[in-house]
Amino acid sequence: MQSTTEDGILSVTFDRPESMNAFNGGEAAALADAVAEADPETHDAVVLTGEGEAFSAGGDIEAMAEREERPREAYERYNRTYGRVAEELFDCPVPVVAKINGDAVGAGLAVTALSDFAYAVEGATFGCAFVHVGLIPDTGGSYLLPKLVGLRAAKRLAFTGEYFDASEAAELGLITEAVEADDLDRRVSTLLETLADRPTETIALAKQAIHDNLGHGWDDALDHETMLQIQAYGSQAHEDGVGAFLDDE
Repeated sequence: MQSTTEDGILSVTFDRPESMNAFNGGEAAALADAVAEADPETHDAVVLTGEGEAFSAGGDIEAMAEREERPREAYERYNRTYGRVAEELFDCPVPVVAKINGDAVGAGLAVTALSDFAYAVEGATFGCAFVHVGLIPDTGGSYLLPKLVGLRAAKRLAFTGEYFDASEAAELGLITEAVEADDLDRRVSTLLETLADRPTETIALAKQAIHDNLGHGWDDALDHETMLQIQAYGSQAHEDGVGAFLDDE
């Protein structure tokens, strides 16, 4: 896992190209650690991408074959690895952008779903492939997929493990857009410029409100939204925005 910061962007690259950037426990923990470094005071966004021809082929099947553990040990290991990946990406206080340079399968698909924006090359293949190895969608997939693509589509993807292209991923709502390979860098750079021009603290509050309210009923959601909006009212970003608007009149 490679992690660098430049011009306010925290870039995290999956760097196991020989295995199509498959995740093992160590790689998953490293991803969680890298994303945990995101700080609104320093970063405008996090960008995730893969080294080589794939974004991520998901869990490392060879590592699964070697695993011998009791259920309690498996539970603790999962919470330290893939569970932390889901938590860190979901709770990241700055936007997370998946720059999908190739196939995104299994946990790679789940990481895509966890990202706030996802741009994929048109040749990328996606698949909720957990069922092929007798597993259910994890890394937050069982929670987020129905919310992104709808209940029936989520069941179809999870139950069949079928593979589909970037165009269908965009139609389903799994990714933001499918783009030509030579346009991927430009499209992501344009988005990052837009995000850098927006108040990071306001984006953090908006993301928190949207995510927190996924599990709330209507009344609780409105109340929680109001509390976060009050925080936004007291922010420097709000004061600056109002001032800029009035100056333009």
